[in-house]
Amino acid sequence: MLSVGEILKRERLNKGLTLAIIEKQLKVREKFIKAIEENDWAYFSSKIYIIGILKNYSKILGLDPKRVLAFFRRDYEKKEEVKFKKKVSSSDLTSGSKRVFRFIVLISVLIFIVYFGYQLRLYFQPPKLEIISPKTTSFTTENKVKITGRTDKDAIVTVVNQRLYLNDDGKFVYEFPLKEGTNKIIFELTGANGKKSDVEKTFYKQSPK
Repeated sequence: MLSVGEILKRERLNKGLTLAIIEKQLKVREKFIKAIEENDWAYFSSKIYIIGILKNYSKILGLDPKRVLAFFRRDYEKKEEVKFKKKVSSSDLTSGSKRVFRFIVLISVLIFIVYFGYQLRLYFQPPKLEIISPKTTSFTTENKVKITGRTDKDAIVTVVNQRLYLNDDGKFVYEFPLKEGTNKIIFELTGANGKKSDVEKTFYKQSPK
């Protein structure tokens, strides 16, 4: 499972950027940027300072700051959990308490692995599109059809090089002109992670009898 530092470093290298270039854009000394890429949180005196750097670093690399911070909180909380476990002396626990404690720690770790593994998979996959309306694909008298769709609110949606703007729920509305016969429309989606996908929809207009 990738750490937040590995995600940032990999994206920086993919873009061909050096630490020196990031230092100039981020206005943070190179040694601090390197510490973040190595997940060396002990290098910093304040969690708030780390979050500020991560937000700006994410924007420079074109990543979603909210998702990057989610990975950071996972890594940072693991660090805090380790510190907590070190403070608990095994001599202070009964055999039954030890079993319960181990069970709780194990369940917590499994939840972290499953949840953030799922988030990581979502982060690196292209956005998906849901067509809310119309429910039918066949028309007779209509000259155009109003298409309502929904996708990731951070995604960019275009149709024939025209960008469709999303509301806060990730919804959009597009009026598609119909001609007799088969009408195909292709939605081009680009996620916040740069992944792209195309969704094709076909509508049919019957000839009047």
